Amino acid sequence: MRKLVGFSIILALVVIILGAYTRLTDAGLGCPDWPGCYGHLTVPQSESHIEAANAAYPERPVETHKAWNEMVHRYFAGTLGLCILVIAVWSLLKRSPQQPVKLPLFLLALVVFQALLGMWTVTMNLLPVVVMGHLLGGFSVLTCLFLLYLRLSSYRIGYVDMRIKKYAVFAVCGIAVLVGQIALGGWTSANYAALACTEFPLCEGDWASRIDIPGAFSVPPADNYEYGAHDYGERTTMHIMHRLGAVVTFIYLGWLAVCLYRRSLSVYLRSAALVLGGVLCVQVGLGVSNVVFSLPLTVAVLHNAVAACLLLVLVLITYTLYRKV
Repeated sequence: MRKLVGFSIILALVVIILGAYTRLTDAGLGCPDWPGCYGHLTVPQSESHIEAANAAYPERPVETHKAWNEMVHRYFAGTLGLCILVIAVWSLLKRSPQQPVKLPLFLLALVVFQALLGMWTVTMNLLPVVVMGHLLGGFSVLTCLFLLYLRLSSYRIGYVDMRIKKYAVFAVCGIAVLVGQIALGGWTSANYAALACTEFPLCEGDWASRIDIPGAFSVPPADNYEYGAHDYGERTTMHIMHRLGAVVTFIYLGWLAVCLYRRSLSVYLRSAALVLGGVLCVQVGLGVSNVVFSLPLTVAVLHNAVAACLLLVLVLITYTLYRKV
């Protein structure tokens, strides 16, 4: 089961990357129905099928490359859902004191809700709240799978100065700070505000006069939210808030990494702190590159993937401080 959970973690990370790629290539509505694509299990291929699809959805004619981006994401997500179902059933059948049951069942419920969010993303025409929720749901599934993997692991940390245990609380706060920053990034991306500011470190022009926090975090009425429904000032505010969140996150997690490295007697925790600091610096570099180089697709996708890795490192440190010291 541990091997299956490990495989599912890799698969969940791939799903997050594919989801980011789908969103960044404007393929979120590449298939206007769900769970199939124009009424098929695959993208329409033949000329007759494409004509029938265009007739059924005249407002959304077939764009093959976008449709495939969307369907590949769905195939991988569906496979992940099946793996989690097997894990949950296996946990019920192989009950033992060493075998977690509640977490696999929670995972199963979570992935079902995540599938609903995927459906609503399409049926509600990329409603930003749903898109951001879908992103957070993917990170939640990955985190829970990683926690299950740690629960099934037998590693132990040897003697550690018990004063380091107090940093478990700070690590939990770090997770909260990082999740808040991921949510800000998801909101910025869902509203197509990633390029609202094209200069660094400040935004172009008189950006301060355009700040509109209530408008930036509202959902304006629209029939379709593809390419965004907020005005320029509101998108600028989203972008600025995400940058400010990045500064707070960098300072807090950087402080946590330094404290753990300097004060821990455990080689394991010191190594984890080094990894945390390294991944954090890479993430900041990717974020700056997104602005300076006008959101290159590869860099933007990596920005999502490294955020997931950063979250996993924090979860590992927190779990170790609470359960393995």
